[in-house]
Amino acid sequence: MVQENKKEDIKNNIENNINNNDNNENVLKNSGILDELFLNLPYNYKITNKSAQIKQNFDNFKDKKVQIAGRITAIRKSGKLIFADILDSSEKIQAYFDFNLLNERFDKVKSFNIGDIIGVSGIVFKTNPGEISIKVEDYALLSKALRALPNKYKGLVDIETRYRKRYLDLIMSNDSKNVFIKRSNIIQFIRDFLYKKEFIEFETPAIQPFYGGADADPFKVFVNTLNEEDYLRISNELYLKRLIIGGFDKVFEIYKAFRNEDIDVTHSPEFTMIELYQAFSDYNDIMQLTEDLLIHVTNNILNSDSFVYQENTIKMKFNKIYFVDSVNQKLNIDLLNESDEKLIMLLEQENVKIPKNKIYRAHLYEKIFETFIQKDLVQPTFVIDFPKETSFLCREKRNNSKLAERFELYVSGIEIANAYSELNNPIIQKSNFEKEMKINQNKNIDMDFIEAMEYGMPPTGGLGIGIDRLVMLLTNKQSIKEVIMFPMEKKF
Repeated sequence: MVQENKKEDIKNNIENNINNNDNNENVLKNSGILDELFLNLPYNYKITNKSAQIKQNFDNFKDKKVQIAGRITAIRKSGKLIFADILDSSEKIQAYFDFNLLNERFDKVKSFNIGDIIGVSGIVFKTNPGEISIKVEDYALLSKALRALPNKYKGLVDIETRYRKRYLDLIMSNDSKNVFIKRSNIIQFIRDFLYKKEFIEFETPAIQPFYGGADADPFKVFVNTLNEEDYLRISNELYLKRLIIGGFDKVFEIYKAFRNEDIDVTHSPEFTMIELYQAFSDYNDIMQLTEDLLIHVTNNILNSDSFVYQENTIKMKFNKIYFVDSVNQKLNIDLLNESDEKLIMLLEQENVKIPKNKIYRAHLYEKIFETFIQKDLVQPTFVIDFPKETSFLCREKRNNSKLAERFELYVSGIEIANAYSELNNPIIQKSNFEKEMKINQNKNIDMDFIEAMEYGMPPTGGLGIGIDRLVMLLTNKQSIKEVIMFPMEKKF
């Protein structure tokens, strides 16, 4: 009896302090007693329906018994009645606790707090004010919240806290929850589209002995068993091309890529890509595929072929411009024949500084385009035919050896996709890799990929789409961290 009284005292102390953030640490120190208090909580709870299903189909559920579970987000006490908002994974619904129905079990409801997870069963009805509710006949405490939720009116004001503690963001914000539901649906619609086009999805290594497929700095990893330093992939390109060589005509992978570089509104060191490769195709075929794919996803997600992003109405009608011509017309220069010094001067006039280790021709081309052209590409625009120096894995332009058959897709000034007519000549590919090594001396040639190409690679079109950026557009979010569930943050 003494032990029971002690437990009850501790429990009362927890109930008194649970909504005071200053006391949360003290509450947690009572872990021994808390273990006992949590001991009798159910291991499971049968759910018959979701809140949204009940509210959207009230006429079908009226006067019927349901059983739901979720987190208490608000609680209101009025004499012999207690009202609690219960939030499940779909929506919140009001639970109606009546002393006359629960009798001696009513008092325990008074100890429930915001944040507690409970299950209730009862009859669906409408209160006098018209609120769809569940008249509770039975209930169960499923988990006790030992920390207070943020203020429901202010929510999570601090942006960094929202990213670091995404679980709180999801509890407090339906908007955040809906963003990630849309993200999941976007990925599913991409898969559905490609499956219908007879693409096959494969998995490729995340840890690679050579990093390739893009111009980026890698993360290094050490493999103890092999006693060697390897890399987290910056791309899966060279592996998917091996599958094309192996005889698959249409392949793709949705995967995590890792690049040890920028963290800003459109860049994250860890991000999600889709890459696909289609044999016997070129960049013109892939351009049409890209257009069809993005129209399909937009229509299915938004039930429209247009959307609003940063106050601009974006229509899924695709424009086309040429990389070199657009720069020449904008700056009144001859881009391919200008000196490095002239291009650097143009960038410095716009306060764009180029690090000495980045001063090479391809990087200057990319910075010129980014600085003077990219921001103005609001409507979907394919930028085609890049300077050959920018594309070591790409076939040169037919009838113009200074260019590469490559396109990038921009929407609202954001790069969404990158595609090539893929280089399939192993001799030229090896030579290009050697040129790339002179620029980046830390990079090694993946000779196994060259050997694979020597067995014969069909003409192929390839495409990469940044999933995170696509989600940004279709959810009208201006930072990539808003659409990555657990974005990278600096340690405290």
